[in-house]
Amino acid sequence: MDTHAVTLLVTVDSLRADALAAMPTVSALAREGAHFTRAYAHGNWTPFSFPSVLGSDHVFAEGSRLGPSSRPTLAERLRAGGVRTVGLNAANGFLSEHWGYDRGFDAFETWLDGSGIDRLLAAHPTVGGWLQLVAAPGRRAFGIARGEGEHPAVDTSNLRALERRAVESVREADRPLFLWVHYMDTHTPYVPAPRHVRAVGGATGTASMLRAHLRAGLGREVGDRALADLRTCYDGAAHQVDASVGRLLDALSAAGLRDETCVIVAGDHGEEFMDHGHLAHYPKLYSELINVPLVVDAPDAPARTVTAPVGLRSIPPTVCAAMGVAAPDLDAGSLLPVVRDGERPAPEPVLSVAVRGERVTQQPIPRRPEDGELLASARTDRFTYIYHTRSGRRELYDRSADPDERRDVSGTADHAPTVRRLHRAVERHVARLDAADDGRKSADETPAAIERRLDALGYR
Repeated sequence: MDTHAVTLLVTVDSLRADALAAMPTVSALAREGAHFTRAYAHGNWTPFSFPSVLGSDHVFAEGSRLGPSSRPTLAERLRAGGVRTVGLNAANGFLSEHWGYDRGFDAFETWLDGSGIDRLLAAHPTVGGWLQLVAAPGRRAFGIARGEGEHPAVDTSNLRALERRAVESVREADRPLFLWVHYMDTHTPYVPAPRHVRAVGGATGTASMLRAHLRAGLGREVGDRALADLRTCYDGAAHQVDASVGRLLDALSAAGLRDETCVIVAGDHGEEFMDHGHLAHYPKLYSELINVPLVVDAPDAPARTVTAPVGLRSIPPTVCAAMGVAAPDLDAGSLLPVVRDGERPAPEPVLSVAVRGERVTQQPIPRRPEDGELLASARTDRFTYIYHTRSGRRELYDRSADPDERRDVSGTADHAPTVRRLHRAVERHVARLDAADDGRKSADETPAAIERRLDALGYR
């Protein structure tokens, strides 16, 4: 099988599957490459999802400490295979060196702050976004709202720095190259440049957008109008990411590498807009948080839409296969045979977890199984099964008849065999997690600088 000079892995924080409608560049990749319409994250938020994306195992596979397991990470495998590895994380504290995500990267950068006022506002993204919205119409507020160029005027998501470093890595590329970039724009608060709001058809005024953010930030009830305004801001943020991805692809073309590049785009988890009663991504396992975009555009592969369920843990073996690096010990299989030859992915349920405290919105959000109740789900091409391990509650949703997962049919006789089958899969997974203990269940104090960053993202 041919290998590629470059693999570009783009992950976008909090990107739900239906956000592709606001992303013309990524949608074009989906039409030209392989679009996995039933791709699922293995957790409801970044620290539970990413061990499967850049690591070798599910979260909690070796105990309750967050981060990749002790087995080689994706970057470690690639570097051992002679691939140059570059990792760029815009601003997510859960993807920092503290939790081991730098392992295997020849170059790894996080906290990609700009300078001057951008650096200040990046630490206070909501304030920065408000300044951007207020200032843009008159190009005022200390001259920070010069939104005429390609980039947002107020860079609360660190998109400019991320893109600049990524383009530099492409221009200086030693082949083969693995480049991972992680965007934060679609994480709360959603503060895209106004032109991106207009691009998704938003007619939302500045005052309405500010009110929506304020009510959501204060935890107040969000009405239909405020909810629509928030979703418009979110879609505008997705469009802003999409424009940046387009510029990265242009940089690959300018460097003569585009035809040798395998491009993978994925959300690390989704986002809720009152689908099941809340905003953001609190501990739940419904589709708005677990179903994410996954697009694989491999050179010379035909366009295809794949409806079979796949998990994000397929990303590491897919990248390894694209770069010609053996990874026989990974539990998931590469998706390249699906992308190139139309093979069907392994017919097994996709498993995901969340940890819930006494209430859904409890802060701080539980980060370890012992901090709350472990929820585990299994997904097939038709069904979603959710098990609450402490209370014993079971939920089953038939998405063919109930795509929004509103009607729990776990208690019906017709679905009893499905409940038993999916419960066995969930039970085995939970048993593996319960048995995993490598001595890392200590307090694991987080450095103050990282906690401040997480607080800026709403993780108090």
